[in-house]
Amino acid sequence: MTAETIDSGTQTPSALMEQPTLDGAQAPYTFPTQKLKRRTTQPGKTPLVLVACGSFSPITFLHLRMFEMAGDFVRFNTDFEVCAGYLSPVSDAYKKVGLAPGSHRVNMCARAVAQSSWLMVDPFETVNCNEKGEPQYVPTAKVLRHFDHEINTVLGGIEGTDGKMRKARIALLAGADLVMSMGEPGLWAPRDLDTILSSYGAFIIERSGTDIDEALASLRQYENNIWVISQVIQNDISSTKVRLFLKKDLSVRYLIPDPVVEYIDEHQLFSEPNPNKSRSRTPDVVPGPSNTKSTKG
Repeated sequence: MTAETIDSGTQTPSALMEQPTLDGAQAPYTFPTQKLKRRTTQPGKTPLVLVACGSFSPITFLHLRMFEMAGDFVRFNTDFEVCAGYLSPVSDAYKKVGLAPGSHRVNMCARAVAQSSWLMVDPFETVNCNEKGEPQYVPTAKVLRHFDHEINTVLGGIEGTDGKMRKARIALLAGADLVMSMGEPGLWAPRDLDTILSSYGAFIIERSGTDIDEALASLRQYENNIWVISQVIQNDISSTKVRLFLKKDLSVRYLIPDPVVEYIDEHQLFSEPNPNKSRSRTPDVVPGPSNTKSTKG
């Protein structure tokens, strides 16, 4: 695949929105670019930006590992060069069970990627509101168009090694369960599905217990825009499991990044406030009929 030179666009600039900051204050929305590689380093490579949409309630090490696995896959198997990775937490309008407020989810993601040289969190979905100021759900296709606009229209693309500006490929990064849902009739709007897989594309991480071939069977027309990445080291950590641990006042350290553990403790998320306990110190329960406690954790 060869690099594509960028065309001019006519989309309107992003609306001025309020976004949460780490101290809980509100600030005008600006698209994060501080870790975006503005110039490729490998001749002939097409710049690539990976976007993971999800609840991140809370973010786990698996969410972060997905980006690293995709980065390795891209380097060895494609003609792309990764220029950035973005986490895009869903709007509060999604109303999923266990969904923490958007400001908290953005802040947890920000803390989780603070030490990364290429991962960022974009609060665009969480600050998107209707005319009444109420949270508004943002379809995945619209999220990808948002990134396309900000990077390829507002910023003018990514500079190649030859000095020419090129259009970055924006691609969705997701687990195999998302592809499974795409194959279910009526679950995704056909137009949105076509936009995601035809105009942008997706890098899919295999997960144990998911039949990826079955998932892709109904998406054959997009097979050239779907890249499947094997998960060599199986990792089944999920936000749902983390929330369950927290609800039972069990330790979640080493399941999620330490700064996220500390943030959850600080704000008493995912359970009733209990000032006398810190989840980072709570011992795990050893599985077994005796249900005795261990000092590990």
